Amino acid sequence: MPRMSDQHRADWRDLNHAWWEERAPLHLGSAFYREGRSGLEDWEWVELPTVDGLDIIHLQCHIGTDTIHLARAGARTVGLDFSANATAGAASLAAEVGLAERTEWVTSDVYDAPTALDGRAFDAVYTGKGALCWLPDLDRWAEVVAGLIRPGGFLYLSEFHPFPDIMSDDDTAIERGYFPHGGFVYDEPGSYVDRDAATTQNLAVDFVHPISEVLQAILDHGLVLRFFHEQATTVFPRWPWLETTGDGVWHMPADRPSLPLMYSLRADKPANCHS
Repeated sequence: MPRMSDQHRADWRDLNHAWWEERAPLHLGSAFYREGRSGLEDWEWVELPTVDGLDIIHLQCHIGTDTIHLARAGARTVGLDFSANATAGAASLAAEVGLAERTEWVTSDVYDAPTALDGRAFDAVYTGKGALCWLPDLDRWAEVVAGLIRPGGFLYLSEFHPFPDIMSDDDTAIERGYFPHGGFVYDEPGSYVDRDAATTQNLAVDFVHPISEVLQAILDHGLVLRFFHEQATTVFPRWPWLETTGDGVWHMPADRPSLPLMYSLRADKPANCHS
């Protein structure tokens, strides 16, 4: 993957927006979302408190499958995404499963969420699983997140671990740096749900965020880390030789060293915080 140029860095949002607008309809009808990765993982349900009755905002919700599962568990949910095709698809999915009244969909850049939501606050922010790599500025992201949480509320983040990204796409040979270096540009047709899909908006920009950057951004905006966990499993087959138990979760083969493939964390907003 080539490093991004100054022009790519300036155009990151427009490029990524076009990429997701084209792929949202493709994802809406895919088996990956309809039959596979269509809900929260087992460790997420273990780590989350009971969500029944909570107001939850899901940032970068894409077509809303996780948002809908939180609603099914009793939460009042708002899904926010910058792709209008994604939020329209999410609304159709929610109506299809009878959860339209417990879900709301907002089309907005995550950085503009406070304005798009008219200053509303929530019991919890839920996000992750491929969200942070699309954002260039995590300090600004964490500021938005902290502002969306009511005093006594929390952030729950379940995300792909950045460590495997230093390795080759074909094996575990190290070929990229771990620490921030401006990000990468992709120019590939198709999507992770269908590599052979015919697409025209194929340029996308993503950004490298080591764990320390994520944690520091959260702490800098007054949230208190409750836990941080690393997972030896992943919901995305990063390498073709990963093994699965058949439930849509992959892990390293027994004859290879185990690696951190995902991580999750909870950070609380103190009850006496008035900002």
